[in-house]
Amino acid sequence: MKQYCTLFLLLTIVSSLKAQQVTRQDYARAVSFIYSNLVNKKIFNTTTPHNWFADSTGLSFLTQDKSGKVFYKLDWKKMKPERMFDHERLAKLLSDSLKKEVSATDLPLTAARYADKTHIDINAAGKDYILDLNTYTIVRKHRPENRRKEGTSPDGKWVAYTKDHNLFVRSTATGEVKQLSKDGAKHYEYATYYGWGELIEGENGERPPHFSVNWSPDSKWIQAYICDLRKAEKMYLLDWSIDTLYKPKLLSYYRGSPGDTNMIYMTPVFFNIATGEMIRKDAFRNVNAASCDWSREPGIAYIKNLVRGYQQVDLFRLDLTTGTQDNVYSETSATNIDNYNSYLTKDPAKILFTSEKSGWKQVYLLNPKSKSVTPITNGAFYVNDLLFLDEKAQVLFFTASGKEAGRNPYYQHLYRVKLDGTGLTLLTPENANHDITVSPDGKYFTDNISTLDQAPVFVLRDSKNGRIIAELNKANIDALLAMNYHFPEAFTATGRDGVTTIYGALWKPTNFDPAKKYPVIDQTYTGPHTFMFPQNFVSSISRSNQALAELGFIVITVDGLGTANRSKAFHNVSYKNMGKNLTDHVLAIRELGKKYSWMDTDRVGIFGHSAGGYDAGHAVLEFPDFYKVAVASSADHDFRMEKDWWPEMYMGWPVDSTYEQVSNITMAGNLKGKLLIVHGGIDENVNPSATFKLAEALVKADKDFDMLILPSQHHGYVGKYNDYFTKKKWNYFVEHLLGLKPIWEFEMK
Repeated sequence: MKQYCTLFLLLTIVSSLKAQQVTRQDYARAVSFIYSNLVNKKIFNTTTPHNWFADSTGLSFLTQDKSGKVFYKLDWKKMKPERMFDHERLAKLLSDSLKKEVSATDLPLTAARYADKTHIDINAAGKDYILDLNTYTIVRKHRPENRRKEGTSPDGKWVAYTKDHNLFVRSTATGEVKQLSKDGAKHYEYATYYGWGELIEGENGERPPHFSVNWSPDSKWIQAYICDLRKAEKMYLLDWSIDTLYKPKLLSYYRGSPGDTNMIYMTPVFFNIATGEMIRKDAFRNVNAASCDWSREPGIAYIKNLVRGYQQVDLFRLDLTTGTQDNVYSETSATNIDNYNSYLTKDPAKILFTSEKSGWKQVYLLNPKSKSVTPITNGAFYVNDLLFLDEKAQVLFFTASGKEAGRNPYYQHLYRVKLDGTGLTLLTPENANHDITVSPDGKYFTDNISTLDQAPVFVLRDSKNGRIIAELNKANIDALLAMNYHFPEAFTATGRDGVTTIYGALWKPTNFDPAKKYPVIDQTYTGPHTFMFPQNFVSSISRSNQALAELGFIVITVDGLGTANRSKAFHNVSYKNMGKNLTDHVLAIRELGKKYSWMDTDRVGIFGHSAGGYDAGHAVLEFPDFYKVAVASSADHDFRMEKDWWPEMYMGWPVDSTYEQVSNITMAGNLKGKLLIVHGGIDENVNPSATFKLAEALVKADKDFDMLILPSQHHGYVGKYNDYFTKKKWNYFVEHLLGLKPIWEFEMK
């Protein structure tokens, strides 16, 4: 009897261990929910690429299903979708041109746009063609070699270009050349800019050439920038991944960090084409290029200047004929100015701008002559984008979120309003998120309607009243639902102030059992310039949180106080305070744990990338007794080592002690749990130096941690390297949060 009891006990233990194992089937299920394994394979038409006809008489759009792609057109006169072209005939034409078989159901087009009624511009396999619908022939369009190195005036009479770092113009009629600038030199260059993330081989290699000018509408003036790199400091990278080299390749790039003074400076300059006179605006020499826009008034330009530190913005009216300038609008903030944008109209007496000065991002009307400011919108809601201005009717179309009571504050809706502030009308009444594009004449708009638990429907609507004219496309997610997919669930919690409602979403495994206890993983990105709530269907699946949940986790994301698209007071919480951004995450998870018995809030992990990587690292250092496991990838662990604009916007300038206080590096001694830090070896966005510095600090503090460097990768990981990282991330949580033995040998497709 004793032997039977022992055998029964052993069988029970073995059975229990098997029940706790993560199986290959679990991994296969997880892989099946990776976004790249779903889109256009198991789910279709979640977005609908489309183009308006240039004359606003219709639009073209693309649909896709298991049988392939179909390009349609919709003419307003017929209001019935028809095929844009004969797919079989075009496939034959492309097969002949590309010298390879092209399928009519899988045309390799990245673009298809009507040039006119009988011609379509297409791009196939990286080559430009024009399709003649009358003759059904295609002709290669060769891009002019100098297209990006020259700028033609609106009247076609002048071509601007650079030579030896100076700006010239050439008459298209006579060939006459005028040299506009005289003092250009290497590192003090006219009509150029420094491209983000441009890597230079070695210390003194050549950077890619750039050309940029801004012609006035009457072609009498040209605006450019002086790009001054003479004292600019660099950051450095070592590329160890090149197979044919046995030494690392040195890469350098110009990048200022918070508080630096030796940086790239941009100075706006204006030239009179007739006289060659240069008007140089040294007052606007800045590390952030002052933006320049032309008025419809001859010789009048506007400069928007954000003062370094982002606490003051000024809009100047420049009269180039007299050389005078007038500050027509100025705004200051005790924190930062993050949402000011100005828009010139055809009427020189009317400028639109957005501002958070009322406590919410709203739209205002500025008269630059009287300097009077009138609110166009006024309320406790957030204006997202200004999409179209009907100048004749004086009606503005804009998207906003948070205006409709009882709805998720991240859902965007389209509104119209007169410039005098009257007639505010909701055009998209459905309780969902609305992704909008407006036709060139403003008479129609397309609307991709969805939520995190509602598949997209793509419709055409009337701009007068929002009436749905036609349903043009609809997402097909049947195969996804057949995989036992359950939509993520939206939730609310209370923020750290005890009053404010914050929003998030959670994902459960498809084999969810409410009788079990699941560890929780927080997918984080608290960068104050954005939010994480999946406001539409695509964002609910594109982050592949369902895939991670399949391994036995509850995955959540939440937007705490300090993130974007809410009130200015909500946003301000993170200013000089980004080290506390996860406080609301901790409170939300604890609140959810009290509500749901199947959430194990004693086993909480976290992961994030970039600013989210900072969060993940910070979580196990700021809250070491709450967050037990973290994966921090491509993280800016110390904002003093970051690009200048982002920290200076949200942490302030000049650099002060708050930077030290929120640094992960200075908190390394707090680590108790498991931490995996990951970085691309040639990341020019967030230099890997901060990850190495954190590693050094952890070693000095005698802390056990894990580190992965992907030598050939930039800020985002691609292909097999992303697959490798994903495996590492998944298995890190399986081993250290689930406490089970992970499996490495499985396919990611």
